[in-house]
Amino acid sequence: MQINLSTRGNVEPFHAMDVLAEANRLRSEGRSIISMAVGQPAAPAPQIVRDSAAAALVDGRISYTDALGLRIIRRAISEHYRDHYAVDVAPERICITTGSSAGFNLAFLSLFDVGDRVAISEPGYPAYRNILRALGLEVVEIPLDGASNLTAAALETAHRVKPLRGVLFASPANPTGANIAQDELKAILELCEKENIAPISDEIYHRLSYESEDVTALGFSARVTVINSFSKYYCMTGWRIGWMVLPDPLVRTVERIQQSLYISAPELSQIAASKAFEASRELDIIREGYIKNRALLSHNLARLRLPLITPMDGAFYAYCDISAHANDSMSFAKRMLHEAGVAATPGIDFDTREGHRSMRFSYAGSFEDMQEALERLAGWIG
Repeated sequence: MQINLSTRGNVEPFHAMDVLAEANRLRSEGRSIISMAVGQPAAPAPQIVRDSAAAALVDGRISYTDALGLRIIRRAISEHYRDHYAVDVAPERICITTGSSAGFNLAFLSLFDVGDRVAISEPGYPAYRNILRALGLEVVEIPLDGASNLTAAALETAHRVKPLRGVLFASPANPTGANIAQDELKAILELCEKENIAPISDEIYHRLSYESEDVTALGFSARVTVINSFSKYYCMTGWRIGWMVLPDPLVRTVERIQQSLYISAPELSQIAASKAFEASRELDIIREGYIKNRALLSHNLARLRLPLITPMDGAFYAYCDISAHANDSMSFAKRMLHEAGVAATPGIDFDTREGHRSMRFSYAGSFEDMQEALERLAGWIG
């Protein structure tokens, strides 16, 4: 059967998910597999979150909500910005989304037209590139070239080549875990203001910074669109619940698009997530586990001739150079999975130019799994 397909679907696969699928297949056959492939906390959602969801299910009144989300969760997020960052964000500027993925769609659709040039850093999260291209936008990948994250100077250079309409950056970043220093973040946002570049700040890994305090872009600019999620620190990946903080002029536009694309984020997840900010003690214990895993990997990866490409400032990723062992990260990932029973993500997901010599290892699992993974890698690499 011949079907005429849209060229918008001609995007690269998300190799991390392909590796995860193969790992799950091997597990179903009885193989012992340790996954360091996806950024998914091993811990479940906090107890208060699950209890809230259970009570809502008993009540049974799960339905559509306002497109921007329930008032209770928007108020809770507003209070979080006041308490954690000392930044005032009115609940009216907050939109609850079906995970951060929906937030990216809404941001791109509300800010850019087909053909607009939008910058991201390279390496970077592949969904940025793939969603932008699927929406008909021109992706401008800015190589880090030795820097740990995007800089204002690199952004300005790209803008001088041909004007940019927008830029998307993350701190801590995926796949590197690197933070943008506060002065650099301020400089990026000042450049965006000066050159009329729409800034989008992905802050999904906030509360998982280990070398410095969280700094939100909202503290420096009223024009920035911030995207965040309950998936990482709050351990709610499968609940598919996130949020956006919007400049005032963008709120109604995003609301209209949300009404047609998603109607609203799932009410059950909204009810549950509104309690997540009350679980900091439980979540910080989980965070301490990441710190322990981070130290373990930091101590051992170099011994395996898998040196870090950038510092592990935050998130739960180690982005490593595999060139001592291979020059094809996808082939290396497949062999590592089948021969050592360890799943990790090939660098070509994040960097189409240099990713053949890199690999991302997620340390969001248990300490015991991280120890076992390193032992397996040591035996396999030799």
